[in-house]
Amino acid sequence: MRTNSKKPIYSIAGPTASGKTELGVALALHLGNAEIINCDSVQIYKEIQIATAKPSAAEMKGVPHHLIGYVTADVNYTVAAWAKDASRKIKEIESRGNTAILVGGTGFYLRTLRNPLFDSPPTDEALRKKLTQLKETKGAAHIHKILSRVDPAAAEKLFPRDYVRTIRALEVFFQTGKPFSELQPNRAEPPEFARRIKLFVINPPRDVLYRIINERTECHFQNGLVDEVAELRAAGIPDDTNALGAHGYRRVCEFLRGERDLESAVEKTKQDIRNYAKRQITWFKREPDATWLSGFGSEPEVQKQLFSAVKDGLARSERD
Repeated sequence: MRTNSKKPIYSIAGPTASGKTELGVALALHLGNAEIINCDSVQIYKEIQIATAKPSAAEMKGVPHHLIGYVTADVNYTVAAWAKDASRKIKEIESRGNTAILVGGTGFYLRTLRNPLFDSPPTDEALRKKLTQLKETKGAAHIHKILSRVDPAAAEKLFPRDYVRTIRALEVFFQTGKPFSELQPNRAEPPEFARRIKLFVINPPRDVLYRIINERTECHFQNGLVDEVAELRAAGIPDDTNALGAHGYRRVCEFLRGERDLESAVEKTKQDIRNYAKRQITWFKREPDATWLSGFGSEPEVQKQLFSAVKDGLARSERD
């Protein structure tokens, strides 16, 4: 078995619609013998397609891709589960003598891969459903206030709108009787490869990015997004799953429940995704080791920036 203990692992990140897929594939082809691991929390699901931006076979250009469309939509897949699966894939790829490239904008996935979470209790589906229903009826700010009472330290680190992590912190408290903030520091040791991950973040012009997000959202609705969601709900996939709670799907569920009209669903989805893109950029700005690339991942100049940075990094590694 061949290993590459000093070979870099590359991570291509950035906001939604910034061209991460194109840039990741371009880097893989540039390096040769490279394989891509999905680092997007929506592309993991099998049954949701239209609003996920999963790469097509043509877009993959023959580059092997992993961890795409392998979880059923009824499963509330966790970040810890993804980190475990991604770690396994990295080891498999490197055992073949190939380079692993992480591609996706879910910053929490990448951070957890590099700095594992503590050994938390498994999801209690009944408790999660109860907390999710409370969020739906009273709002995200309400459950954040509950967390502020039982675990103010954890609440202080979370945006009131970040109901996914707020709910998880409440689950841990109610299941263990201990604050999430008290347990969280008890993390496992980072994997050996964590120090070898080189993070590159795409940073396109904000006004152009927002225009593309708006146009892409309209295309999703025109291409049958409502029918896709309706079929999933008819098949028994609950609205409160992680899959149907994702950006691009949540407002469609509200439309199908009669809580908003179609025009409102489209416009609210655009706003959700623009806000999400802004939060992604903010998240990656907190990563101290990120190398920023100005433009979209599909632009030849951005690809040249990346290839040059990778070449310089390899040269430094060889000197060291």
